[in-house]
Amino acid sequence: MAGGERRPAKYPKLKDYRPTKFMLPTSHYDSQKADRAVKFIEMLRHTKGKWAGKRFWLLPWQEQIIRDIFGIVDEKGNRQFRTAYVEIGKKNGKSELAAAVALYLLYADNEPSAEVYGAAADRQQASIVFDVAKQMVDIAPALLKRSKIMAATKRIVNYKNAGFYQVLSAEVGTKHGLNVSGLVLDEVHAQPNRKLYDVLTKGSGDAREQPLYFLITTAGTDKESICYELHQKALDILSGRKIDPTFYPVVYGLSDEDDWTDEANWYKANPSLGQTIQIDRVRDMFREAIDNPAEENVFKQLRLNMWVSSLTRFIPEQIYDLGDIPIDMDALRGRDCYGGLDLSSTGDITAFVLMFPPRTPEEKYILLPFFWIPEDTIPLRVRRASVPYDVWQQQGYMMATEGNVIHYGFIEKFIEELGKEYHILEIAFDRWGATQMVQDLEGMGFTVVPFGQGYKDMSPPTKEFYKLLMEGKIIHGGNPVMRWMAGNVVVDRDPAENIKPTKAKSPEKIDGIVAAIMALDRCIRHEETSSVYDKPDRGLLVF
Repeated sequence: MAGGERRPAKYPKLKDYRPTKFMLPTSHYDSQKADRAVKFIEMLRHTKGKWAGKRFWLLPWQEQIIRDIFGIVDEKGNRQFRTAYVEIGKKNGKSELAAAVALYLLYADNEPSAEVYGAAADRQQASIVFDVAKQMVDIAPALLKRSKIMAATKRIVNYKNAGFYQVLSAEVGTKHGLNVSGLVLDEVHAQPNRKLYDVLTKGSGDAREQPLYFLITTAGTDKESICYELHQKALDILSGRKIDPTFYPVVYGLSDEDDWTDEANWYKANPSLGQTIQIDRVRDMFREAIDNPAEENVFKQLRLNMWVSSLTRFIPEQIYDLGDIPIDMDALRGRDCYGGLDLSSTGDITAFVLMFPPRTPEEKYILLPFFWIPEDTIPLRVRRASVPYDVWQQQGYMMATEGNVIHYGFIEKFIEELGKEYHILEIAFDRWGATQMVQDLEGMGFTVVPFGQGYKDMSPPTKEFYKLLMEGKIIHGGNPVMRWMAGNVVVDRDPAENIKPTKAKSPEKIDGIVAAIMALDRCIRHEETSSVYDKPDRGLLVF
């Protein structure tokens, strides 16, 4: 492989590399392994356009990914990350990076009989990365002399380790039994379903010490797709809502809250902008999007990596966090409050939320949540959803009832004890499945009020809940379970712009938010003045 070229100034080297924050306590950064991967890739050469034949100098964002993936190892010296999800806009060089990763896994990963596969929604798409890799080998004498390239069958064989890189067709039925050491799955958003992804990643690399599934894509449009599921998982890990130490998340894109017309924001979605992407070309495409509404979503999706048709979470993080103020628990004793009870099915989460209304114009609402989950289901939930239920239980934010179903008697007793500490005036509840508990709570002396889950009952308090959050008038103390649920809320809306939280479309649990909205409704309806819903001077809140 040829060397000796100096790095151009337009390809700055990564300065002050710091390993990702997602390292396990038992993992460490092996600089020799990271350096080896970087050196191998930077000895390859570009294959397209004005860069053809020039050294593949990694840009800082690319080098960060390579050093994290190949340099962070566990106590055995194997890679910590098995899956790398890289979502980024078009023309940032992800196909060339994926080709380089595939070649490293084939030639330099010290994996006997390496089996590296390339796949996509169709064979033609999968061939894009392969063709780049093939050309890289063609112009790298050190690799070419140990290889056999079979262009017709899309296969590169490395004689030195008896390994190969093979493009797969999209037919799922032929993929079982593969012994995958490396996978490059291109444009994941184009997958029609999750079958190919599951076949290639679930158990296919179990015989390997450190398989790597390298997933690359731009944003898509299908909110029900496997790619959107992976996108949400990546965002949840990046924000701390989920934990999966084997999953490496990279998402360069704009959120729905970002101003897509602000040129400064374009760099968030395009880390290669000004280097491999010329700003003038993006400006031209932006002008087309402004002039032609049909081009707007195309520009947002491909250039700004926005999920143009994805679900929009109802409560932005920055809005919810306005209420992250410590709660004086002693001052709440004996105060009037209202409860919202969202009962789960027997194996799910039950939420009970107390809402303390302000007593003066200067005071704010105070939200106090309680959660229960069946103890025996916690380990399975942690594995399946990568949500830290076990940590929350240990920290006291979630209570576990014995067995694999919710113990309603335990919850009733707990609420009875809360009634001795706080003056609970009413408890609103979802009528579904609550008959026995309602009777038991009424027998304890509580006033229990049924609360419908349709637009008529839910829309006014849902809008008011958001308005109060936006004004910083609800204090919740930063409870992590409640914060996680707030980030999951998706709302349905009818033609009259009424809204309600929807559990069916929300990506994860929202029980605590539903309970809080019901409790808030009871607070507002019992204010001494007329209901806030009916005040003419409130102004219009548009969603």
